[in-house]
Amino acid sequence: MQNLKMNIVSYIKESFSELKEHVSWTPANELSRLTVVVLVFSIIFALLIWAADSVLSRVIKVYFDLIN
Repeated sequence: MQNLKMNIVSYIKESFSELKEHVSWTPANELSRLTVVVLVFSIIFALLIWAADSVLSRVIKVYFDLIN
């Protein structure tokens, strides 16, 4: 059990070391800009899906009103 605990602690320490020393992080200003781009496109996509859903639900409603 003690050996397993030491292996886990060692793994976590090595992981943090890897993240600090060998990973290249995106600069904060670029990260902020890209986050805004993703948010804008997500909102646009959500609005397009909502519009398509609204149109298709009305088309289906008209269709079922016609056949009844």
